[in-house]
Amino acid sequence: MLDEVRVVAFDVFGTAVDWHTGITTEVGEVFAHRGVELDPTAFADSWRERYLPSMARVNNGEREWAYLDALHRESLDALLAEHEVADAVGESDRARLVRAWHRLPAWPDSDELLTRLRRRYTVVALSNGGFGLLVDLVKAAGLPFDAIVSAELARSYKPAPAPYLTTARLLDVAPGEVLLVAAHGWDLDGARAAGLRTAFLERPAEKGPHREADRAADTTCDLAATSASELAARLGC
Repeated sequence: MLDEVRVVAFDVFGTAVDWHTGITTEVGEVFAHRGVELDPTAFADSWRERYLPSMARVNNGEREWAYLDALHRESLDALLAEHEVADAVGESDRARLVRAWHRLPAWPDSDELLTRLRRRYTVVALSNGGFGLLVDLVKAAGLPFDAIVSAELARSYKPAPAPYLTTARLLDVAPGEVLLVAAHGWDLDGARAAGLRTAFLERPAEKGPHREADRAADTTCDLAATSASELAARLGC
């Protein structure tokens, strides 16, 4: 069914790296240092919840293009103000928290999965992260991607069609020759609408220990896998 696939494109936040652990840890360290008595896990969750709405405002023309670091900073500033701790968290701390998205830990199986897939396919990162962010992140996490495609190159955010179609164009393949792997149904829906093939990879801990991650049963895709090894095997690697 997927014999025509030549490129496997990976979502990054949550699919290849563990954003929840990385951001919660960084928030906890900053709050402890500044005496902020807020739950780091709940704060990290709230910050992440502003991710899709902030990008939607760019995609629908409510605001001009801004790369993800700028959107993360705006969401962070607003969240700190809402919790009335803006005075306790200064510029250096805010810059540190935004930069935390540049150095998230990889899932333990990501390296092996990407290495296996590269034996048969061109394997690229396809993320809403800015290009500089992704370069930093991939290098720090040691992820063996063949290339990086940032939404910044398309000046539009997933799940709009442009980032998916830009990936196909830059790699000189048809959209149907690209398989998007993601742990999020909304991302797969966007890819499918743009003509890509889709694979869901379950990441049960993607939203931390207290919230349920997306499940295969709730997702429309060409292929669903409950583990990295299953995904690799089903793709012939």
